[in-house]
Amino acid sequence: MRVIRFITGAIVGAAVGATVAILMAPSSGEELRGQIQERTMSFRDELNEAAQTRREELEKQLAQLRQPKKRSIEAEKVEV
Repeated sequence: MRVIRFITGAIVGAAVGATVAILMAPSSGEELRGQIQERTMSFRDELNEAAQTRREELEKQLAQLRQPKKRSIEAEKVEV
């Protein structure tokens, strides 16, 4: 859980830092909008990838948690 919080904080911090850096750098409005759009799309893609990875991890954990329960239910059926 701590690792997830750290990764989330690092991603959010990087996004905020990149946004501030872009806004502080001298460039035209059109260039600035293009850079912001690129960074936003990149951040969104990274966030979706992290969410998908976490979803897969949680699905695996859920499957593992459900397996022993199925075995114990099957054992109870055999005993009855």
